[in-house]
Amino acid sequence: MKTKSMIASVAVSVLCFAASSAEACTTAIVTRGASADGSAYVTHSNDTFSSDPNIVYVPAKDHAPRSMRKVYPSAIAWDDLPEYACFSNPRLVAPERADAYAWPGKERTKPLGEIPEVPHTYAYIDSDYGVMNEHGLMLGECTNGSQRLEYLEPKPGHGIFYASELGRVALERCRTAQEAVRLIGGLIDEYGLWGTGETLLIADKDEGWALEMQPTPSGKGGFWIAQRVPDGEFFVAANQFRIRAIKENSPDQIFNPKLPKMLNEIGWASYDKKGNLDWVLSMKAAEDYHPYYSLRRVWRALSLVAPSTKLPAKVRNWDTDAYPFSIRPDHLLTLPEIMELHRDACEGTEFDRTKDNGAGLFASPYRYGDSKWERTITARHIAYTWITQTNEKNPAPLMWLSMNAPAESVYIPLAVAPLPDAYTQTDRTKYDAEKAWWISQQVTILTRGYYSALHPEVAEAAHQAEKRSMALVSDAAGQSPEDFAETLRKNAERTLADWKSLYGNLLATHDGDHHIDYDKSHRPKADNVEKY
Repeated sequence: MKTKSMIASVAVSVLCFAASSAEACTTAIVTRGASADGSAYVTHSNDTFSSDPNIVYVPAKDHAPRSMRKVYPSAIAWDDLPEYACFSNPRLVAPERADAYAWPGKERTKPLGEIPEVPHTYAYIDSDYGVMNEHGLMLGECTNGSQRLEYLEPKPGHGIFYASELGRVALERCRTAQEAVRLIGGLIDEYGLWGTGETLLIADKDEGWALEMQPTPSGKGGFWIAQRVPDGEFFVAANQFRIRAIKENSPDQIFNPKLPKMLNEIGWASYDKKGNLDWVLSMKAAEDYHPYYSLRRVWRALSLVAPSTKLPAKVRNWDTDAYPFSIRPDHLLTLPEIMELHRDACEGTEFDRTKDNGAGLFASPYRYGDSKWERTITARHIAYTWITQTNEKNPAPLMWLSMNAPAESVYIPLAVAPLPDAYTQTDRTKYDAEKAWWISQQVTILTRGYYSALHPEVAEAAHQAEKRSMALVSDAAGQSPEDFAETLRKNAERTLADWKSLYGNLLATHDGDHHIDYDKSHRPKADNVEKY
């Protein structure tokens, strides 16, 4: 997502481009053949200061013949749209979609258009972007910059779809990733695209696809292409398109057959050194702070899962081909390893954000202010991170949700089912001690003030809670989906209660005087007081 203050050459927005003081999202696919437990995973960090922290369960519904589905705008695409009563918080006022989207006293969001409804829609979990449906269809997202067209506003004559609504329609109507790719592509072709360049990661238990899209200057249709992530491999995107050569008749790519012609007619078509029509080059997908904003995260994620490849950390240009589309991990990835990937600040490398001159007094990995910094996977403005998981062992697909940045928070598993009240109807501008976002925020903000002193204790608490949750999921293998959802709801409530207690314990035992010291690399020298 982005705001109008973003630099015109933006190239990185993964949900998420956002204001100049914000950073952007990171999203990944772990195919089932790349995971230790045979699960398929999709990850997504929602990185923006203006994110709506509400997590919403949208129930399955039956629809009367000739019903129409409203297509709503989204402020997460760029900025608030008051003419449509569309704002960042709450992101949507539409009671017909879900009870959690009923905000008494607030004006209903106005749709950009309508499409024919289908007889039955599936249940799913929604956020600023769709998360996962009851059949295990999983989504991730990141916003991408393009020097061709940074942003196309929604207005009459332009397309009615932004990536967030496209993903929701797919979750409502599709069971498989490939079905979703074809549906989304068809909707773009028929109804048109507005907003920013976007990546949607789409996966089911069997396969994963990266779908990349870009509005046209005319607002008619849109450019889009999808590429399959080979089973046994890992894919990551970080605010920059990743698909390169456009390959006609390839079983591993899906795109509008007219795409090459469209790119040539508009004058955007660009070719690689081998003469292939190149998607990244055609979009001029340069990044915002090359090469340390998007590509640094791509390098880091690929290097974490496959260090043996020894990929170069430094490259010459934004259009480098130094990093493969996807990679086979050196070993099968575990769920804890996937969680830690989203907590990473390049620790142990020359880019370690806890050690350089920009680190805080307590070795904080975060930067503040409007300056452009190198970007790590963890970031101070992450609103929430999800890791969705589907396999044939769990009673139902689930998501592991961390509110705020997971480096100072805890992942809690939840099913595609009614959620605890703590996750819904949250006002980010008004403190509420019963809401998950604020419960997490308390620990997060306190920890960041004394990072090196408090972070080890917070991380240990998170790891213990996650270990308990994983054991609970494993033990629930024989439960019905309904009982499984209830088990996870009770576990979420317990974990949030424990996190409240953690905040109190941190205040009680680290009161600014006892047990706190600077990180040794930032410890001031003792005063040299002359005798008098």
